[in-house]
Amino acid sequence: MHNFIENLSGNLSDISDVRLFGRVTKILGMLVEVGGVERELSIGDRCNLVPRGAEPVPCEVVGFRESHALVMPFKPLDRIGLGCRAEVAPAQPAVYPSDAWLGRVINAMAEPIDGKGPLLAGSEHMLLKNKPPAAHDRSRLGDKLDLGVRAINSFLATCRGQRMGIFSGSGVGKSVLMSMLARYTEADVNVIGLIGERGREVQEFLEDDLGPEGLKKSVVIVSTSDESPLMRRQGAYVTLAVAEYFRNQGKQVLCMIDSVTRFAMAQREIGLSAGEPPTSKGYPPTTFSELAKLLERAGPGMKGTGDITAFFSVLVEGDDHNEPIADAVRGIIDGHVVLERGIADRGRYPAINILRSISRSMPRCLTEDQAKLVMRGREVISTYEDMAELIRLGAYKKGADPKVDEAILLYPQIEQFLSQKPREHTTLTDGYKMLADILGMTHG
Repeated sequence: MHNFIENLSGNLSDISDVRLFGRVTKILGMLVEVGGVERELSIGDRCNLVPRGAEPVPCEVVGFRESHALVMPFKPLDRIGLGCRAEVAPAQPAVYPSDAWLGRVINAMAEPIDGKGPLLAGSEHMLLKNKPPAAHDRSRLGDKLDLGVRAINSFLATCRGQRMGIFSGSGVGKSVLMSMLARYTEADVNVIGLIGERGREVQEFLEDDLGPEGLKKSVVIVSTSDESPLMRRQGAYVTLAVAEYFRNQGKQVLCMIDSVTRFAMAQREIGLSAGEPPTSKGYPPTTFSELAKLLERAGPGMKGTGDITAFFSVLVEGDDHNEPIADAVRGIIDGHVVLERGIADRGRYPAINILRSISRSMPRCLTEDQAKLVMRGREVISTYEDMAELIRLGAYKKGADPKVDEAILLYPQIEQFLSQKPREHTTLTDGYKMLADILGMTHG
């Protein structure tokens, strides 16, 4: 109770007793110029445009031009015109998560959209644009986290606090894979951000993919593709802010954002509207700096807190895994899971290309037997795929190479091992045992 009163007093002290306002001087597309309060605003501050006879429209300051503040709206600019009042919002953008948010679906403004009534606000405020823990204060990565998906558990072991990317073209199964991770992970809490998602798919994801068992220990943040770029970008910020709240409670958090690419596209729209120069594929420089700020917030917490283990999906355009956003994300995170269309086309899901995927923390978190097992499995896959064309054409003669003969025998069993139905759960221990049985090896 004492802490609640202290937090409330601190929040009240942030509220000014003076209301400052300017006027709209120009509107160009989604960019609004505001005059009269430019000295009271800075980049990232909020203001509310007050239309004639309608609800205020929240906006964010994205730049300045010729002594005017440039703001972008979170909602449509209906009934906003020249001379409309622009009121300065006094407090920093923040959310107030609580444990009661588990099982709830909210939007980028932290408002409930699931029809289950109002959200119970917590006493601790979490800044939307929070800073990650200082590098020297962070814990190291923890032990392996059981994710329930045997292809990842076995070949791409993920530690507590690790950040992984899921790189995929459209329609290759990344949403189903993420829902499997949410249902079967041993993490305490899931925080899932659906950024720029198709509106019709949200309910399908919640009911069919995630299901009641996944939702009850999750907070889902939704910002659909038809919403403004500020809303889509803020959806990602709210996702990390909620994850940080649960991490500070000492919990192991699995944070997933689908997709980081749409966050980057939203930042591109904002940057170009504010007059930034386009660089690689039209992305302005702030896109890449904002990506780093967002992704670095996930990871191990400080000593005495929990960790945020994160999976960020990257939608690779035209299946080009070297496009700018994929390249930038790959340089920040701690490993990547590559989903390949060719594997999905032959009916193996999750369509993970084991040889192109990597977990950078895996070598240090495996036992000696597990490391030998994984290395042997990758060797068999590599040997078979190097000779796959010759094998399919019938050009390879049995007995020419003992390693290839063994790969031909074992590869179908490994393919079956890597295939997993959405409602099928395999623990970390069971996954290693199944792989060891296929390869005729021990595991520990």
